[in-house]
Amino acid sequence: MSTLSELLAEHTSLPGDAVEHLQRVVAEWQLLADMSFADFLLWIPLPQDADVEMAGGPEEFLCVAQARPTTAPTAHSEDAVGARVNPRDNPQLRRAVVEGRICREEEPRWHLEVPIRRETIPVRHHGRVIAVLSRDTNLAMPRVPSPLEIAYLGSASDLCQMIADGTFPTTAAAAGADTSPRAGDGLIRLDAHGLVAYASPNALSAYHRMGHDTDLVGVPLGALTKSLTRDPFDASEVAARIQAALDGRTSLRMEIRTRGATMLVRALPLRPRGDAAGALVLVRDITDLRRRDQALLSKDATIREIHHRVKNNLQTVAALLRLQARRTQIPEARRALAESVRRVTSIALVHEALAYSVAEMVDLDELVDTVLPAIGDGATAEVRAKVRREGSLGTLGSALATPLVLVLTELVHNALAHAYEPGQAGEVVVRANRSAHTLELIIADDGRGMPEGFDIDRADGLGLQIVRTLLAELDSTLALRPRDGGGTEALITVPMTAR
Repeated sequence: MSTLSELLAEHTSLPGDAVEHLQRVVAEWQLLADMSFADFLLWIPLPQDADVEMAGGPEEFLCVAQARPTTAPTAHSEDAVGARVNPRDNPQLRRAVVEGRICREEEPRWHLEVPIRRETIPVRHHGRVIAVLSRDTNLAMPRVPSPLEIAYLGSASDLCQMIADGTFPTTAAAAGADTSPRAGDGLIRLDAHGLVAYASPNALSAYHRMGHDTDLVGVPLGALTKSLTRDPFDASEVAARIQAALDGRTSLRMEIRTRGATMLVRALPLRPRGDAAGALVLVRDITDLRRRDQALLSKDATIREIHHRVKNNLQTVAALLRLQARRTQIPEARRALAESVRRVTSIALVHEALAYSVAEMVDLDELVDTVLPAIGDGATAEVRAKVRREGSLGTLGSALATPLVLVLTELVHNALAHAYEPGQAGEVVVRANRSAHTLELIIADDGRGMPEGFDIDRADGLGLQIVRTLLAELDSTLALRPRDGGGTEALITVPMTAR
C-alpha cells in the first residue's frame, strides 16, 4: 500500500507546504477519531485545480489515508485507502469543497450492512480547500449520552471546525504529536477563563496521583498544576503553556514531575471560527514508565561497571603472567605464558569495549583494529609480517563477540607463527563479508602454505583446539584451504540468525 506522501505525489500537484499541512492533520487525527467515536478518511479532490471551487466541484475523490477510533466500533472494516468515489454517490464531499464548510448527512447510509452517518470537513490551508475529511460514525451500536461523551464530541467538533477554518493543526503542533497523550489517557476541557469544565475519570485519577484530592470542575487548572509541580521552572512553564492555549497559541507536550508522580501534559487551544472557547488539556501518567527507565539506567550502569572491573582484573592476571614469563628460564614455558597473556588480553579488550557500549553490543571493527596490531607486534622477532583488516564485521552482541575475537587472535597468531620462515616478510589479511544471514571471515597469509597431509580435524595444537571448541559453541564452521598465489586461507562461517 502506498504511503500518504506517495499518493499525494502521484495524484496531486499540491505544493510542499500543503502536503506538510495534510501530514500534520494525519499526525493529529487519532485524537479526533477517538473523541468523535468515528472513523476519519482523508479525501483528495481530483483533478487538482485551483479554481475547482468556482468550477462546480471536483469530478472524483481519492482516499489517501484512514484512521479508526479506539473508543468505538469502526465504520469501515475494510481498508479504504486508494478507493475512488464519484461525487454523485457522496455529495457531501463535493459540498464541503464548494461551500467550504462542514456538511452533515441528515439520514444515515448503509455500508456493508452497517448504518453510517457521514460528516465532511473541508481541510483549509492558506484560504484554499485542499482536501476533505469525512467523519464516519458507526450507528449500529447505540450510545447513551454521558458527560464524557458530550465533552469528547464537543471538543472534537471544535477542533474539526478549526480544521475547516485553517487554524488547526499548526506547525508547532506537529512535533511530538505521535507521542503526545491521547484522549483515553486523560482529557480536561477548560472554559475561556481557564476553569475546568470537565475532567475525564483518567484525568481526575492523574491529578489525584499528583497530590490533588478533590474534584477538578471549577478549578483554575493552570494555577493548580503549577502548585503541584515540584520543579519551579517546570511549574512556571506548564502554567504558561496552559495560558498560551487559552490565548489561542499551540504548544508542545511537556513532562512535569510532582511530589508523587510524573505526567506528560499537552494543551490545545479551542477557537472555532476564531471565537475563544477555552482549551483542551491532555494528560498521561508516565510515573511507572519513568521508574522503569530509571531502573534500566541503573542496571545498565551496573553492567558497565562489572565489565570495567572484569577488564581490570584480566589485565592484572595478564600482568602477573607476563611477570612470570620474564622470570621463567625454560623457552617452552615462556612461550606458553606469552600465549596465555595474549588470550587474556584479547578477552580484556572485549570487556573494555562492553564497558563503553550500548545494549551490550560491540563494534568489532574498532576492536579488531586494536587487537590485530598487538598480535603482530607480539609475534616472534624473526617474523616481519604485517596484519590488516579488509571489510566490515559490524556490531555484534557480547555473547558472540568474545569467542569470535578469541578465534581471530588464535588464527592470526597461528599464521604468524607457522606460515613464515625466520626473517621472511609477509602479510596476514583478515577479510570480512557480512550479510543478513552469515558473517564470513577469511584469515589469509602469503606464507609457505599447509604441510603435506595436514588435517585440521586431527591437529592437536592448543590454538586449533580452542578454535574448534569456540566455533562449535557458535554453530560455526572452519575450513583451511590453499590460497591462490601461495599461502593458506582459514574460512570461518558464522550464522547471523537470531544474533
